[in-house]
Amino acid sequence: MKSQRVSLWLLGAILFLCSVHARGLRRCLISMDMHQIEETFQEIKGAIQAKDTFQNITILSTSESLHSIKPLDVCCVTKSLLEFYVDRVFKDHQEVNPQILRKISSIANSFLYMQKALQQCQEQRLCHCGQEATNATRIIHDNYNQLEVRSAAIKSLGELDLFLAWMGKNHQGTATA
Repeated sequence: MKSQRVSLWLLGAILFLCSVHARGLRRCLISMDMHQIEETFQEIKGAIQAKDTFQNITILSTSESLHSIKPLDVCCVTKSLLEFYVDRVFKDHQEVNPQILRKISSIANSFLYMQKALQQCQEQRLCHCGQEATNATRIIHDNYNQLEVRSAAIKSLGELDLFLAWMGKNHQGTATA
């Protein structure tokens, strides 16, 4: 009888902890209309990529860094790449066309919103950063640093669709309007 009570208590404790963890993960969802961001980028993609003089080089190197990310590290990599785009790419890019600049600003504002949501998750220790996540983002930063700043910004902007597609794939069900 006593062992049954202990077993039931342990089962209840495990279920409680699992439900608390699941509720915590739901708070890390990205509530953003990814389709709208993708559409905005598609409107300027051609103009951005036309400025790219290094067609044979990639910054995101998707085959190595992004596709090997484990589900546990998706939050960390997403947060790191949003930070990379907000703090480096968008700031380093110098756009003279006001229409393109407005579109880039719109995307940057969306990234800031998502970045803040994921920052809260990381502060609550719900956004795990493993060694593979750290390595993947380091590779992207290293690739960026190998080019002159303006060229790297253009290259990274031109590859934004790769990051958006990766986010869409890895945050399915979380990208709501």
